[in-house]
Amino acid sequence: MVLLLMLCVIPAQCLIEAQAYGGTRNNERKYAYVKLNGVAVWQASMNGEFSNRRGVNVIVVDTSSCTLRDWRNFDTYRSNYAANHLNSYLRGLSDGTVLVVVTCDEASRYLREAYSTLREFGADVSDVRHRGAWVFVAEKGDPASTVLDKELYEESAARRQPQVAASIAGA
Repeated sequence: MVLLLMLCVIPAQCLIEAQAYGGTRNNERKYAYVKLNGVAVWQASMNGEFSNRRGVNVIVVDTSSCTLRDWRNFDTYRSNYAANHLNSYLRGLSDGTVLVVVTCDEASRYLREAYSTLREFGADVSDVRHRGAWVFVAEKGDPASTVLDKELYEESAARRQPQVAASIAGA
């Protein structure tokens, strides 16, 4: 008698939600976050209880456990070298890496050098102006699957904060 054992692996889903904010002249309170399966794993605020984290924030997600694996901040408002550091970091990630990119306050000032690298991830943000905001979820090597939301100007970003949601199959 032969006994067959069937193993069925059902991949878990990793639900990613994220929100960005642009700067404002009115001292308004703004919040940015990354939530994984409904749990906030990264937060920032303007005039709120969290650090501002100005510039471009890259959050790498471990999809097998739906947890934050790494977080980096590139202050592309203050430093004209930040875009080059952002390029190096993004290019150093392995294909298949899932990441969330969230801007806070002002990220466009010294971002020009990173436009082409961000486009490789499926995120063209070259049209976002001073204090506009953008957020995206991407898998390195698969730009067609990128989910991007952006507000081009300070005024529009003050009215509506960019948000994205994506579901990724984990292991």
